[in-house]
Amino acid sequence: QNRTDYVLRNRTDNVLPTRPVAVPCAPISFPIASEAVRTSPGCPAAERPSTRHRCESDDAVNATITPGRADIKRDWWVVDAEGKPLGRLATQVAAYLRGKHKPYFTPHLDTGDHVVVVNASKVALTGRKADQKTYFRHSGYMGGDRHIPFRTMLERFPERVIELAVRGMLPKNKLGRAMRRKLRVYAGPSHPHRGQNPSALEI
Repeated sequence: QNRTDYVLRNRTDNVLPTRPVAVPCAPISFPIASEAVRTSPGCPAAERPSTRHRCESDDAVNATITPGRADIKRDWWVVDAEGKPLGRLATQVAAYLRGKHKPYFTPHLDTGDHVVVVNASKVALTGRKADQKTYFRHSGYMGGDRHIPFRTMLERFPERVIELAVRGMLPKNKLGRAMRRKLRVYAGPSHPHRGQNPSALEI
């Protein structure tokens, strides 16, 4: 008390020190059997076996569910790349490989589907990118850099064009490598995965 009176008497300004105000909170129920039984106002004890004291409302509490291996359902999709822009095609394929179209998408899990891309040799680029785009590689020796034009890559290895575009849109770790294994790219219109009955994916 003496210390408080001394501080108040020797303050140069007229602002009194503030104290924290306690805000009352209502208890919210969680299924925790080890805690004591306390019910929220207006809720019967039979519906709420136990509670945890939280400063939130009942409507604001949402359960975060992590899907297990048995909960993940993997579908098969087939995409026709004829006349499709390479970037738009790759973004949609990468999203389905990651599983971002599913309600239980989890960033650190592989929840994606299998994607089959046909007619990779007929993919398109907008503007002058077909003449300007190159692919870089290096042999590891001094002066061993190589710049492969897009048209040369599309003529020799059409599958790599889509594989490299999708690879850049996936995680750069073990999880991304597992997602890339679900991608099948074919230069022509046929593929050997008709037994999986893939659905058509419109882009």
